[in-house]
Amino acid sequence: MLNIGDFVTRNSYNNDIIFKITDIKNDLYYLKGVSVRLYADSLKDDLVLCKDERDVDNFKPDILDYRDLDRNEYFYLPGRILHLDGDKEYLDRCMTFYKDNKIKAYGLYVPEEEMSNNVTNLLNKYNPDILVLTGHDSFSRNKKDKYRNTSSFVSSVMEARKYEKSHEKLFIVAGACQSNYEDLIKAGANFASSPKRINIHALDPAIVAACISFSNKNENINIIKILDKTKYGSSGMGGIITKGSMYIGYPR
Repeated sequence: MLNIGDFVTRNSYNNDIIFKITDIKNDLYYLKGVSVRLYADSLKDDLVLCKDERDVDNFKPDILDYRDLDRNEYFYLPGRILHLDGDKEYLDRCMTFYKDNKIKAYGLYVPEEEMSNNVTNLLNKYNPDILVLTGHDSFSRNKKDKYRNTSSFVSSVMEARKYEKSHEKLFIVAGACQSNYEDLIKAGANFASSPKRINIHALDPAIVAACISFSNKNENINIIKILDKTKYGSSGMGGIITKGSMYIGYPR
């Protein structure tokens, strides 16, 4: 017997991802990735019950080399982050990550389809340097609308670019699992998922935002280094080279 809240894998995908059952309707089970930003659905016969999800995720992002700043003589003003997430649980994980890395960040749960209607007001309210637009997405070749939430992310990026056109005054990180990378970059995102249409880790957008936050405003970002910090590298996320967002001052 499978119930809402149970953790399961799918036989048809070699049990590669652990999901939580979020809803059951007409014998169709609706699933949410535990560690990847992916929605899916499945018939019961394809699902295998997992006893515990806590041993699934061994990924521990490390951006200490970005935070390891020379504090003897200089002071630093890292970029501020506004993180809009279509998943409350993932938002909490990202906010903990920001807090652990001493980054000023505001986090709000906003369903993907509501982001474009709210993003301008939120940008006015919080005035961030970096905007993260994420949640869940998926790609299916067999559906007319191949991407579940990419269109919502694209329209949100376009609204944000009406607010600030410059990629170096407002940095935008957008997308989730299997999102249309090309469309998000064309819409105005600095970084987006997913170049290879693969799943991304729950923390990947936050990792990119954090690295931008600690990148020097007078120097080009190290795009390869930033992408290598994420779980799946350049297969999961990509972006454009700009200056960073952090001001450096003297004396301390």
